[in-house]
Amino acid sequence: MIKFEDFFKVESGKVKVKFNMNAGNKKLPALDLLLKDDYRWIEMNSWKTKQANNNYADAEYVLAFAQYYPYGSNYYMFGGLYKIEKIMPEKYDQVGYNLTLQNEYKEYIKRLIIKLDRPVARDIYNKPFETVQRDFNPEIYELTPSARLSNFTGYNNVLLTHKELQIIAKYEAPEWKNALENVKGVYTITDISNGKIYIGSATGENGIWQRWCSYAKELTGGNKTFIELINNNDEEYIKNNFTYSILEIFDKKTKDSYILQREEFWKKVFQTVKFGMNN
Repeated sequence: MIKFEDFFKVESGKVKVKFNMNAGNKKLPALDLLLKDDYRWIEMNSWKTKQANNNYADAEYVLAFAQYYPYGSNYYMFGGLYKIEKIMPEKYDQVGYNLTLQNEYKEYIKRLIIKLDRPVARDIYNKPFETVQRDFNPEIYELTPSARLSNFTGYNNVLLTHKELQIIAKYEAPEWKNALENVKGVYTITDISNGKIYIGSATGENGIWQRWCSYAKELTGGNKTFIELINNNDEEYIKNNFTYSILEIFDKKTKDSYILQREEFWKKVFQTVKFGMNN
């Protein structure tokens, strides 16, 4: 588990965390505004009332989240880190702040989902960053290349770029990990720059997940052909050109010898020794 406070490295005392839900309208959840890049997403985070719970006080930055209702009331999607500028003279019950999106954590917008131990009490609620871990014990639940990649849609539909695979492996996206670690299989790696294919098999204790994580973390997974590719090019070559898919899956009880036979069969089908990346 990755704790909220371990992921967001911000200066304590200067940052508020805002948990947005329905923006005062149950028919228009905050999540919908965020996903659609609706101007009202910024507006709702800039709103100011005389109630302390809805104001930023002396905070300099805000981490904004939208309730991720497809998962439940305790899940929130990240909507950005913003610098706060108070509008003067002060205005209440309207937009009272100018918010400027910061580059820090920008790449995680609409991709990062956190999970709280208990629900937030109000429709729109601000908390000092330093009290969030104590009060809600949030953890990083999911981090995916896009807001929708978190939905594992079946083994027959797997097609991941290397960068996507790296993110899934690094943050152990739950749906993907659960699906891939429970099956053995035969898979393909395709070099999209030239169409060459590599056929591999996963027979380890944690199935395809274990094998693919080795590619995600080490790039080559110990494969001699891939090591040569990096030596002749650079590490960015694999990151930019490799995609991953699944040909066949097998129960964890399936004998490794049979899976290796199927791997050899697919090598013959695609002629990957002669024309592809298999030695």
